[in-house]
Amino acid sequence: MKGTIIITGGAGFIGSHVVREFVTKYPDYQIINLDALTYAGNLENLKDIEDFSNYTFVKGDITDQNLMLDIFKEYQPDGVIHLAAESHVDRSITDPTAFVMTNVIGTVNLLNAAKEIWKDDYVGKRFHHVSTDEVYGTLGETGLFQETTSYDPHSPYSASKASSDHFVRAYHDTYGLPTVLTNCSNNYGPNHFPEKLIPLCIHNILTNKPLPIYGNGKYTRDWLFVIDHAKAIDLVFHNGKNGDSYNVGGFNEWQNIDLVKELCKQMDEKLARPIGTSAALITYVKDRPGHDLRYAIDATKINKELGYQPSVTFEQGLSLTIDWFLNNQEWLDNVTSGDYQKYYQGQYNG
Repeated sequence: MKGTIIITGGAGFIGSHVVREFVTKYPDYQIINLDALTYAGNLENLKDIEDFSNYTFVKGDITDQNLMLDIFKEYQPDGVIHLAAESHVDRSITDPTAFVMTNVIGTVNLLNAAKEIWKDDYVGKRFHHVSTDEVYGTLGETGLFQETTSYDPHSPYSASKASSDHFVRAYHDTYGLPTVLTNCSNNYGPNHFPEKLIPLCIHNILTNKPLPIYGNGKYTRDWLFVIDHAKAIDLVFHNGKNGDSYNVGGFNEWQNIDLVKELCKQMDEKLARPIGTSAALITYVKDRPGHDLRYAIDATKINKELGYQPSVTFEQGLSLTIDWFLNNQEWLDNVTSGDYQKYYQGQYNG
């Protein structure tokens, strides 16, 4: 493919790494970063590539149907990689409607825009929808999520993502739209917005604040280094089968409490503090409603069919992540204070 790709949510955590992967790896592509710049969108994540000739930022909200159609008509994309989403479970519990609007209505708007401009001429076209393993619900102490696992969402967030997945598949089956879908496990790495567990704990250790752990800390997740996820998206976008879905995992299954203890140990070592200093900040807090016990991805399919393999162990990836945050404390300060939002006004005049 040589053409134009719209990447939605490209100023967010995962999206910025996908944008960077495509902009730097494929100079013949024109990459359009479409982002509404809500609280988690941060153009500072892309300062290193913002002047590349094959990169363009467009501010836009995917819930605006007419705007999406106008943008698609203007840029005539050959591909769409759709990452824009509300993704924080706690926020979905307090404001589920926002998740329906962005994750469901927004996805349908993008599907309609692609369908409209491609007009059944799907040669060389691809709509890649990026989703989550949370649509599958929860596991017991054994078993893995496979692509054939039935959907069983338990939070407003996972329900909204499950709905968007169903619409993507429906547009493939009904209209022949060339779609692929990926369901990933928990991401971590550089530029992670500090409402999520790992960056929250890093920030709180640096500021000597409590490390909040839900319930008994036994909730288990598979952890995926975000740079590996970006490479997996590249593989599926280019080589995945139309109408198919792929689970993307890191083969790194950890209980929350064990993860935080490992993070505390590494932070103490890197900050030259006595071992145990950071762990003393661990504080157990009231569990959240509908909390799934365990997620675990079976990534055999993408490994065998497309050759995907994580590049780091969790301990290695966590070390790289901590190093990035320690070397970019100004970024962390800007995000936690809200000052990062000024970057857009300064760089793009609002």
